[in-house]
Amino acid sequence: MIKKSFIALALSLLFSSACIATGENWPIGGRGAGLSNASVTIKDIWAVSNNQAGLAGIKVLTAGFYYENRYGLKDLGLKSGAIVLPTKSGVFGLSMTYFGFALYNESKIGLAYAKSFGNKFSVGVQLDYLNTHIAENYGNSGTVAGEIGLRYQLNNKLAIGAHIFNPTRAKVAAYNKERAPTIINLGLSYNFSDKVLLAVETEKDIQFKPVFKAGVEYKPVRTFYFRTGISTNPVLNSFGFGVEYLNFNLDFAASYHQVLGFTPQVSLVFHVNKSKGKSIE
Repeated sequence: MIKKSFIALALSLLFSSACIATGENWPIGGRGAGLSNASVTIKDIWAVSNNQAGLAGIKVLTAGFYYENRYGLKDLGLKSGAIVLPTKSGVFGLSMTYFGFALYNESKIGLAYAKSFGNKFSVGVQLDYLNTHIAENYGNSGTVAGEIGLRYQLNNKLAIGAHIFNPTRAKVAAYNKERAPTIINLGLSYNFSDKVLLAVETEKDIQFKPVFKAGVEYKPVRTFYFRTGISTNPVLNSFGFGVEYLNFNLDFAASYHQVLGFTPQVSLVFHVNKSKGKSIE
């Protein structure tokens, strides 16, 4: 038990950009996970983390929960919950994400707002509180950061999206003037038909090499989806499937690292009175 906790702590610190407070923006959502997180153009509840402009596509009250078990280690679990409320003046979202375990954990609470301008263009913003906890003598370190996203539907097949996390480079620790990462995502998606979607994306943390992502979604029948994708730095292969049933969306996915193994992901989304409007496009 102690050995597993030590390994989990070491991996947590390894994945973080520093050892006291990192403020990562974790990608979330079972659908996006199956596409190797090429999700900057996707309009669903998980846009609360992936691109807040996508929240403008939600037409009914929606709530969801996401869980990721990184490399099969319980102590590297990622949990996230969100609720999205559309109003006449725009769409509001509230989310919370937690990564880690008792000795080391990171959390993010976000309040989002998105609005459409016509049928093609939407904008989203979010205010975040980021906190990192390390046991023993390190304690907690927190900061406030922001996000902004844009989405444009060029035609009925092609969409582009852009998202910036922490453009102000919020400081998360006094030691060494450490700051939360600034991450830029830019991508596009193309609907070849009602059954096939291609999504590609570039992600750039300003301190690291860019990550390239690509995913394909195939819908053989109206309520069932197959997904697969690949990303770089490090190379990860992903696959998954999704099911729509009444007011629920259930999405499973898994990504594979050649050294560390599999990471399973699952999300469940509930739409209130979905028959009155489409919540996902």
